Amino acid sequence: MKKTVGIVGANGYTGSELIRLLAFHPHVTLSFLYSRSNSGKRISDLYPDLTTVCEMVLTHQPEEVDVLFLCLPHKESQNWLAQNPVSDETLVVDLGNDFRLDENFESRNFVYGLPEINKKQLEGSKSIANPGCFATAIQLALLPLAEKGFLDEVFTTGITGSTGAGQSLQATTHFTWRNDNVSAYKTLTHQHVDEVLQQLVSSNQKQVNLNFVPWRGDFARGIFTSSTLKTDLEQKEIEQLYQDFYAEAPFVTVSSRAIDLKQVVNTNRCVIQIEKNENVAVIHSAIDNLLKGASGQAVQNMNIAMGWEENKGLDLKPVAF
Repeated sequence: MKKTVGIVGANGYTGSELIRLLAFHPHVTLSFLYSRSNSGKRISDLYPDLTTVCEMVLTHQPEEVDVLFLCLPHKESQNWLAQNPVSDETLVVDLGNDFRLDENFESRNFVYGLPEINKKQLEGSKSIANPGCFATAIQLALLPLAEKGFLDEVFTTGITGSTGAGQSLQATTHFTWRNDNVSAYKTLTHQHVDEVLQQLVSSNQKQVNLNFVPWRGDFARGIFTSSTLKTDLEQKEIEQLYQDFYAEAPFVTVSSRAIDLKQVVNTNRCVIQIEKNENVAVIHSAIDNLLKGASGQAVQNMNIAMGWEENKGLDLKPVAF
């Protein structure tokens, strides 16, 4: 029997992306799509591409389900759970940042949902905190070095598409501003830095200094990061370290060739490339911010928690042109 699924905040980018994935997932069926602002409207009226894929009407009345995805603005998941009690048997996957920093809610102890390092903890879990998009890209680029205690100071730049800012129109997401434009924002103060350091320091067993400069790109989706650090390891040694670390990770690929965003857009994949000159190494990583950086990873986490194959519903092709 298929498991029932509810999506809270179904009208946003991550919520609608979940619908696209779950509508074809072999083990689940969508029970309700929750939205206060668009209750009573068909989801396909908001997203015409969902016509024939999902014609459900949005509601502000949640139901009891087996799996609940929270796709709410940051700091709103706790309020929603407080106002809408959920069975202890329901798997809750939060795509916001409410529970990423070792925070819990009542009897729920949230597991940090980065499968490449926490797969065992995710198995059978009922509470999962989905990582942030930049946090995912940066951690996957650095965790193999952290595990060996090789991280000290890291300088990371990363560029993200406009969907990373959410659906609400802002001056910096308006087409006339974003098109043919690039800008830095939240320099050295991005909200994902603490989340990244929580995992890197735990793996590295010593302090890590992460200097992160995020950029807004003039494209819709995708994240590309480059992390620069000093190391005495040879490039072949680093590449082997990464190959070994991700040997059992179905969605992470270590490339010996130059990588680009189009390899990952519309997929749940992360591709990594390593370059080195003298004692300086650069680790590049690329993901789709709405998939491996959000909704795709949420489905991956659900699959692991429910005991299904990790890639169920996630066999997606990249958009090459």
